[in-house]
Amino acid sequence: MLSTLATIWILHFAAMMTPGANTLLVSQLAASGDGKGASYAALGIGIGALVWSSASVFGISALFAAFPAMRLLLQVVGASCLIYIAYALWQSGEPAAAPARSLSAAHGVRAGVMTNLSNPKSAVFFGSVFSAALPDHANAGLFVAVVVLVVVNALWWHLLLAYLFSRKSVQSGYAAKRTLFTRLAGAVVGGLGLALLLGSLRAART
Repeated sequence: MLSTLATIWILHFAAMMTPGANTLLVSQLAASGDGKGASYAALGIGIGALVWSSASVFGISALFAAFPAMRLLLQVVGASCLIYIAYALWQSGEPAAAPARSLSAAHGVRAGVMTNLSNPKSAVFFGSVFSAALPDHANAGLFVAVVVLVVVNALWWHLLLAYLFSRKSVQSGYAAKRTLFTRLAGAVVGGLGLALLLGSLRAART
């Protein structure tokens, strides 16, 4: 059991260390001066990790294999969410006469959940790598421990990012090139969404 948990922790942490939509969302919010919104988004990402890991434990990869149309539908919805988030990021890069309002708890959590659930990196990790790391005949105790481990891992890492990018030194550097950084984040997230959408449509034709 301990070896399985250690393996999953290492794999999950390595996946989080690779920059993606989740990292961009939290860091961009925090660096722009919305530390609370970034923390709420980190909580939402943790909730998304709970959904992904629970679904993987209960065999989402087998479900997708049995019903390919369901995978395609989720991929298209996820891609659409990423493109919408990218558009919102790009729009937030427009010069403003007044400081941007902080995200409310509900909006921050929702943004984190949507970003994680529509993140193609999360889909790949939990649909393949994560599932492969689980033993074939695991008991309920291991499943619960794995889910808790993943959620805690996601929470502490993204809350740490929110704290680090909320530092004054980071914010001052961000403020000088806010439009560039925000639109770069929007372009990356939009690129991920478009790649997921085009890949899904190509797979549907084959």
